Amino acid sequence: MNIYFINPPFKAAYGKFSRESRSPAITKSGVLYYPLWLIYAAAYCEKHGNSIAFIDAPAKPLDEEQTLDIVAHNAEQLPPQLFVLDTSTPSIKSDVAFGARLKERYPSAFVLLVGTHPTACAEETMAYNTAIDAVALGEFDEVVRQLAAALEGGTPITDVPGLCLRRGDAFVRTAAMPLMTDLDALPMAAEFIKRHLNERDYFFAAATYPSIQIFTGRGCPCHCNFCVYPQTMHGHRFRARSPQSVVEEFQYIADNFPDVHEVVVEDDTFTINKGRVLEICQGLRERGLQRRLRWLCNARVNLDLETMRAMKAAGCRLIIPGIESGSQQILDNIHKGTRVEQFYDYVANAKRAGLLIHACYMVGNEGETPQTMQQTLNLALRLNTDTAQFFPLIPYPGTGAYEWARKNGYIEPDYEKYCREDGTHNTVLSLPNLPASELVAFCDMARRKYYLRPSYFMHRLRVGIKDPSDLKRSLKAFGKLRHYLFGPKK
Repeated sequence: MNIYFINPPFKAAYGKFSRESRSPAITKSGVLYYPLWLIYAAAYCEKHGNSIAFIDAPAKPLDEEQTLDIVAHNAEQLPPQLFVLDTSTPSIKSDVAFGARLKERYPSAFVLLVGTHPTACAEETMAYNTAIDAVALGEFDEVVRQLAAALEGGTPITDVPGLCLRRGDAFVRTAAMPLMTDLDALPMAAEFIKRHLNERDYFFAAATYPSIQIFTGRGCPCHCNFCVYPQTMHGHRFRARSPQSVVEEFQYIADNFPDVHEVVVEDDTFTINKGRVLEICQGLRERGLQRRLRWLCNARVNLDLETMRAMKAAGCRLIIPGIESGSQQILDNIHKGTRVEQFYDYVANAKRAGLLIHACYMVGNEGETPQTMQQTLNLALRLNTDTAQFFPLIPYPGTGAYEWARKNGYIEPDYEKYCREDGTHNTVLSLPNLPASELVAFCDMARRKYYLRPSYFMHRLRVGIKDPSDLKRSLKAFGKLRHYLFGPKK
């Protein structure tokens, strides 16, 4: 089966749209995530004998006509039979329209949408245009593989689990696709990236440029009500690649990407299983990979000092916790499962271990007031982590936060408003006592107050002197962000 995996164009005139970021947008810091979900599914289907073409339009960026021209060029050698289109909430109507253009040009090809948004809003999404043949629900590696086999073999696609299909004017859902448990069956993302993409097209502000992003596990046992991936894609049961598989991928990156010096582990919670983390760290050290590659990961605030030290010894440079709020009541309201007191020990231990921290804060959750927002800023200043981000809550379909906001009339169900005209984030949430404009103004103020401290400039200088590559990374990120720091106050 000839399968085209496409990360479609969206607002290409304004920059690179990061569709697989947890909050998809053209970001203020220039971040562009690898389309990892699409990469793993494409590599998995290729492994099973399918011929694939892979187009990441935002990485260049390409507009619709340029993308269609590339499809047409490839179609001379690889006639399209199945299109798999990545999607996001702010781009969903554009993604559907692009699928319709593909269907118009290649009417015999099957058009499948994948991603968090159509998973959460399958029937609604398919109702936008009859050109869309189906939506994959949740994790889609095996869905696409089985769909391709059914299309090629002429067997009923209704027998393929994990689909929402069009049947006349109605829609039907097939049986649920079981989540993959043997993640070692997935090929290495890095090997696929080497053959199909250019690592210099992607940028992660917290990482040394260029970097490689990978998953080492799927599923998160935590139940934060705003987090979209566990609630729509990979569930709350943690499934992991073997430590040996992870170490082998690090080795592949070290051997095949001479310009890459950092790996971004994109798991929602890489550190959830201490024994596995320690085994991975031991494997990296045994091969001496800590001397060639640094890495960073998301790390929940229950991470202990022993594990932090092992991670540092294995090349970990930075950890990313979701601290979110300085109010315990808000943490409880969003089912974060953490305590404010934990944050202080976590940061102190990370500093003892020599790890940098990028802390994530958000405002606008249930129970938010001007006083709780100030608590959050005060906490951020006291914790004084290496870097920090401040964002208003962006509730996405399929999450508890979205249901809370929609039920109470705090959000307009207009997906196109999730991004501004230029593709940057828009705040679609307004609380009775905190309109969107105040949430945005607070985050802008918090960002300025955090980063424009003389003590912070001295900190960055000290870190940069010790690590020139970090200074280069900081300057690149600051260059993207400076307009939002020094621009007019709103």
